[in-house]
Amino acid sequence: MRTLLLLSTITSLLWAGEAETKRLQAATEVLSEIMGTADKGIPQDLISKAQCAIVVPGMKKGGFIVAAKFGKGFATCRMPDGKGWTGPVGVRVEGGSVGFQIGGAESDIILLVMSQRGMERLLASQFTLGGEATAAAGPVGRDSQAQTDASMRAEMLSWSRSRGLFGGIALQGATMREDSDVDTALYGTGVDRKDVLRGKKAAPAVAAPLLAVLSKYSAFQGK
Repeated sequence: MRTLLLLSTITSLLWAGEAETKRLQAATEVLSEIMGTADKGIPQDLISKAQCAIVVPGMKKGGFIVAAKFGKGFATCRMPDGKGWTGPVGVRVEGGSVGFQIGGAESDIILLVMSQRGMERLLASQFTLGGEATAAAGPVGRDSQAQTDASMRAEMLSWSRSRGLFGGIALQGATMREDSDVDTALYGTGVDRKDVLRGKKAAPAVAAPLLAVLSKYSAFQGK
């Protein structure tokens, strides 16, 4: 009986590892594609100023304008010395509303955490976007200088891509929570996600491409 239980646990972890590998690859592709269109992507200076980044590839939804949503992705923060990014942890986004998305299309969601206070919320087990955490639609283009002071004061800035359309979006009322199953698959049993996001836990090799893309577009940080 114990042998069967052990085999079942190992199989579950292997499957989870494969699933998260694919999702990490999808997150890397989403960020690379969006940042590859400089005039229509996320301003690079914002990534350079961000405390943390969250990428949710293929977030599923249904309904019209106001709809139920569910997505799984990853969050990573700057290393304490400002050079590079920490290993990613799993996040789940549930509920809320996303303005212009229509029908059952999947949406890629990217959020940048712009303040220490926003990072502290990310370290919590869950929080509500637009409620506990101030979230604003992020600007699009080469830089953010033309944006209003109000949006620049937000704890988080968010963007969405669906059916080829990309732009800042106000992700309101959605709950973001930790995904401990993903963290276990990436780091093993008993991992503390706070230690991961504070750079105290080495990133798994499978996360290297995603972290490399983030480093590429925040390379002038501190210069």
